[in-house]
Amino acid sequence: MNELIYKNSPSHTILSLLAWLYIQLVGKTSRINITGNNDHPGAAVYALWHRQEVLMIYLHRGRNICGLVSKSKDGEYMARILKLFGFTFVRGSTTSGGLMALRGLIKAAREGYSVAITPDGPRGPIFKVQPGIVYLAQKAGVPIIPVACALSRKKILRSWDKYQFPLPFGRIEAVYGQPLHVAETDDVAAKSAELEKTLNALTEQAENLLASNGGSTSVGG
Repeated sequence: MNELIYKNSPSHTILSLLAWLYIQLVGKTSRINITGNNDHPGAAVYALWHRQEVLMIYLHRGRNICGLVSKSKDGEYMARILKLFGFTFVRGSTTSGGLMALRGLIKAAREGYSVAITPDGPRGPIFKVQPGIVYLAQKAGVPIIPVACALSRKKILRSWDKYQFPLPFGRIEAVYGQPLHVAETDDVAAKSAELEKTLNALTEQAENLLASNGGSTSVGG
């Protein structure tokens, strides 16, 4: 775990530090409201859509949660940001080193680490759960905790998932769903569809909570 690939890259070092400082600024200047239990006792797999991942990074800082990070140059930034926030991580993705990464995450969960996954990342399709997260929970014997958020102030990027880049001095509604347990005999595809439906419902709930408190402001990317 915690593999850094571009170890001697000044740009990765500097920009990752700046991103860490910025996320701290967003978190400390935002009014964050949490619905549900954000501190599951014992190991679990936290699942949220890729466009909302900054929420997971900030709210779960310092808990030694294990994340999945691609081996790309862009992934290197995320690996360093996670490390600064007290996460551990395994390198890999659906397009590079996926099987080894999945085995690493299963091993981490069995050893007591909670794991954080964006089940539609890193390349989509948007809002579609890939089966790996359910297989991981099934083999590790831990529940999936679905999470969603809504941001009152954000910049929406021109990426495949319309990534939501949070801006300071706003409101964040974070919603945690009930644990989704995956038995050894459960059908992975069926459980993936159930998780997908739950994540979309939680996202809608978070947006409704935000709207009831004054709505949101977006800046086009």
